[in-house]
Amino acid sequence: MYYIQQVADLTGLSKQVIRKWEERYELVQPKRLENGYRIYSKQDVNIILEVKALSEQGCPIKQAVALAKEKSGSKDNIFLKQETTQHHKGLNNYVLQLLEKGNHCNEVELNLILQQAYHRIGLDMFLTSVVIPFLKEVGRKWEKGEWSEYQEAVSSLAVRDFLVQIRRSYPCKDDAPLIIGACLPYEQHEVPLHILLLQFMVRGWKTILIGASPAPGSIESLVSKLKPAKVLLSATTTLPFKQNPSLLQNLDQFAAENRKIDFYLGGNGSIEYTAADDIMLRAIQLTNSIEEIMNDNDLS
Repeated sequence: MYYIQQVADLTGLSKQVIRKWEERYELVQPKRLENGYRIYSKQDVNIILEVKALSEQGCPIKQAVALAKEKSGSKDNIFLKQETTQHHKGLNNYVLQLLEKGNHCNEVELNLILQQAYHRIGLDMFLTSVVIPFLKEVGRKWEKGEWSEYQEAVSSLAVRDFLVQIRRSYPCKDDAPLIIGACLPYEQHEVPLHILLLQFMVRGWKTILIGASPAPGSIESLVSKLKPAKVLLSATTTLPFKQNPSLLQNLDQFAAENRKIDFYLGGNGSIEYTAADDIMLRAIQLTNSIEEIMNDNDLS
């Protein structure tokens, strides 16, 4: 249950706007404590978020409220089930709690909530239903100016550090196949690779991560030394390709010389760059689908 200030923190709306939507449009009906304070449920918060998302796309508030009410009362209730709609995906309690603590840059509480979620629902569900939705919402809030760069950094780094802890202690067999994950040079965003590698570990793989912005040649050197079964290359921005126009061509040539190893390239930056320049790769497979990567020799 959430107080109105917490709802304001979670949604980016002022308390005045939330009250206005309640009173003018009867959007939600929060319970009242004996002292008169409003108390909102998870469903209330998600309905408010749905109306906000619709309004940001140009839908009049009155119409957005009607659509949100209709969806919240349907059998396929999007606010109670983890299903995607074209406007807004319902956030579970763990994600809502993380957003509240992230809004106040409370690193200790962020870590505690992450621990609770991980131990209660298991790694695979933790990644797909808590970590990924939380990071997407953090990114959305930062892009729209609802959060400062500091709020975004504290939240993202808390998740990254927690995922690092899990990877270090997660058990794997000595004879398990090896997969190497690597950011491209000049790429700073390593969290997507942490998530991918942990999803592989759940399925029985050993993993090694080459972190943010590795030195030129370090990827080829480590791959040549360790001979992994698969290599995941990641670029969430196009900066690596702009800084080194021959980078992708060189990596593709290296992959062609190591045909026994499966090379994959993912991330929004990779997709954008290869599509814009109509680049054809000979030995590296371009993908943003973990299912596609696991298609061969899947151990699950």
